[in-house]
Amino acid sequence: MPETVLTPAIRDQIDRLGRADIMVGIPSFRNAATIGHVVRAAQAGLVQYFPDLRPVLVNADAGSADGTQRVVAETEPPDYVERILLVRPTNRLERVALTYPEVDGVGGKGAALRTIFEMAAALDVKALVVVDSDLRSIVPEWIELLAGPILKGGYDYVAPLYSRYKYDGTITNTVTYPLTRALYGHRIRQPIGGDFGVSGDLVRHYLELGDWSPDISKFGIDIWMTTSALTGGFAVCQARLGAKVHDPKDPGSDLGPMFRQVVGTILRLAVANADRWLAIHGSHDVPAYGFERYSDPPPLEVNTIRLLTEFHTGSLALAETWAEMLTPPTLATVMELAGEAGALAEAAERAGEADAGPSMSTERMADALAAFHFPDDLWARVVYDLIVTAALAPAQIERNVAALVPIYFGRVGSFVIENRKVTTDEAEERVERQAREYELLKPYLVDRWNAAVADRAGG
Repeated sequence: MPETVLTPAIRDQIDRLGRADIMVGIPSFRNAATIGHVVRAAQAGLVQYFPDLRPVLVNADAGSADGTQRVVAETEPPDYVERILLVRPTNRLERVALTYPEVDGVGGKGAALRTIFEMAAALDVKALVVVDSDLRSIVPEWIELLAGPILKGGYDYVAPLYSRYKYDGTITNTVTYPLTRALYGHRIRQPIGGDFGVSGDLVRHYLELGDWSPDISKFGIDIWMTTSALTGGFAVCQARLGAKVHDPKDPGSDLGPMFRQVVGTILRLAVANADRWLAIHGSHDVPAYGFERYSDPPPLEVNTIRLLTEFHTGSLALAETWAEMLTPPTLATVMELAGEAGALAEAAERAGEADAGPSMSTERMADALAAFHFPDDLWARVVYDLIVTAALAPAQIERNVAALVPIYFGRVGSFVIENRKVTTDEAEERVERQAREYELLKPYLVDRWNAAVADRAGG
């Protein structure tokens, strides 16, 4: 476990506050355009739903030059919120905006949360709510939905349950949801959703763990929180938050570093917790708190040609590494698919160039890609092969996860192509179909894992 990251200035803030019952933590980096709305909603939620508790809002910022911390400090004061809501809270709502210190020289979302965790523990809070700083859809009720199950229902960890556009959340849909479900038996739909509720007991558990890594100091933090709650035996539920409207990212151009940090973390956790998942068969639903919400999340454009091109290019540059990561049958099928992806991407480019009208060009390009299909079972075997490889060659995890990115692009490209003409609800059933495939193929992982352990013991 890393040493405390709290600076003397942060300790002074803790001494000033004394203690608190509930905290909202907001990690941020260059979010001046959106964080004001998040702060207003969080303040209103604390006042409206928890007027008798001692609240504090903490913004842990990466030293943004765009004035993010200033926005937090200047957002309408708590008494303004009280006049709007006609609620007079028992305790003053405190706000703290600070620049978080790095953890062992590494900064990122996880490092920001490390500061928030330590402050929450020092203030002895009963419930900590963490929300993203780029949210456009947060409303005051989110604070009650994420803290209520802890304060009223005895839960320790509250994961978000969102309505998301069919192409949003590709790392969740292809890796973290189906793999967490298959390994640990809990159907947590958004294990890296970014918005969570955590009990004081679980916060202290996080601080006692000794597996903090550089990836956890960055985007690996969310899957580490979820997995550590499950493997620690804490009570887990979900909260229905409705649509998540934030700064969406094209998986082909924006998600590479995040993918490497998240997947690297989940692989290390799978290796470290094999005794927790080897005997688990199937999965079960996780309780969901709050009313069902019907919403239409905003669409997200994905450059499918780029995804398939990157898949094909990866097969040319990384074939030797893939051969070390994957079993021969899986490798052969992946290489064949990568060749198909390259040919179809070229055909789509030619179809687009042949049309003058942009709308007709888009349709022709999409039709040219329609034949590409990356099967669910193949993708599950790829991920399971990576877990075994991570156990056998832990020093190569970062290299192997980086080499996995083009295959992930191929899988995502296939999902986009397959679901181009279906609704978001219909696409969600395809995500469930893939998750069930992970469960059906878990014996493949267990057999490979046991064989690898036996070989290592014999050698």
